[in-house]
Amino acid sequence: MENRVVITGLGVVAPNGVGLTDFIKAIKNGTSGIVYYPELKALGFSCCIGGKPTVSEEKKRDYLTELQLRDFNSSGILYGCMAGMDAWKDAGLSISDHTDYDSGTIFGAGTSGVEKFREAVYKLDDKQVRRLGSTVVPQTMVSGVSAYLGGILGLGNQVTTNSSACTTGTEAILMGFNRIKAGLAKRMIVGGTSDEGPYVWGGFDAMRVLTYKHNESPTTGSRPMSASASGFVPGSGAGAMVLETLQSALERNATIYAEILGGNVNSGGQRNGGSMTAPNSEAVQHCIKKAIENSKIHPTEIDTINGHLTATIKDFTEIENWSEALKLKGFDFPYINSLKSMVGHCLSASGAIESVASVLQIHQNFIFPNINCEDLHEEITRLISAEKIPQKLIETDVNIVAKASFGFGDVNSCIIFKKYRK
Repeated sequence: MENRVVITGLGVVAPNGVGLTDFIKAIKNGTSGIVYYPELKALGFSCCIGGKPTVSEEKKRDYLTELQLRDFNSSGILYGCMAGMDAWKDAGLSISDHTDYDSGTIFGAGTSGVEKFREAVYKLDDKQVRRLGSTVVPQTMVSGVSAYLGGILGLGNQVTTNSSACTTGTEAILMGFNRIKAGLAKRMIVGGTSDEGPYVWGGFDAMRVLTYKHNESPTTGSRPMSASASGFVPGSGAGAMVLETLQSALERNATIYAEILGGNVNSGGQRNGGSMTAPNSEAVQHCIKKAIENSKIHPTEIDTINGHLTATIKDFTEIENWSEALKLKGFDFPYINSLKSMVGHCLSASGAIESVASVLQIHQNFIFPNINCEDLHEEITRLISAEKIPQKLIETDVNIVAKASFGFGDVNSCIIFKKYRK
């Protein structure tokens, strides 16, 4: 018999809120975490705005020891450790001196320690190899975040990092879900993290997919589903969940935020209109349909969708794919929102941060607003009702949320969250 899988802990480090309390307040109020960075202007960026979590030096020491912080320069590992440790604590779990073979982590990342890697390159070019230090490798290996978390928490089950561009966080959740469902683990910390700054964001600026029109008005720059959307705003941070067997959660009398019903991960194979940077719509629709089928629900049961929706020309295509996959349009279409309007596109962390927001909507019965889309794209409103794109907080019972992420390489993931009922 397959295990039912529930979510018992959440952690988030986002541009508009670090920790659940601040994050919940921010997403309910539609608070943007996007600001202007003069250093981007100095480096010649066209887009000089972005989203970074606010973390003080004192705050870092709540999570990492002085020894761990010595010569430490990896924002992605820091954010991932913070979110993962917060989720573990939120689940009511303690850190043991013994190895916990029932618990593991699948924590995604797109890059690791880009800042540290830059330091190392300069030292090597200056023939200072002996001054690299002993932590360059763990800080720059992509699996650094899972390695740090595994050691801090004493995890003895699978400890690994996945990497699938912008689908990374959502994919990690599904990978952990499948492991627990199959009986291979009792609980898993899952999520995604992203490094920040010019050495991560520069390539996107060079591709001209970032907006350059809002350097003087950063909080209005990220505009999913807007007629005046002009590209995405880069962001960073991390999101984490503790997934657990229902049996274990009930035995511990743990808080259950939601249940995961199922999902799907696929690729468009860069065929049929798909490419390294563009989605194969047929594959996107197939992914959504399979997620619904695997979850044994009907499309009309979905209360709200948390979309990928990046504020690019592909927003309408995504809405069209959802509509076609669900066979719903107009007022019959579910509510849909995009957290990116507040935090920007947090790259490999986006799916995880947005999944935390999705689960909070279920647990606290609200649908967070979209901001910066007062001028909704007319192609979108011809397909679905404008009322289904909320621009103010809606307080209502939320039972099922569909969350999807789509990424470079023509990769897709979709997951279905549901309110837990006995």
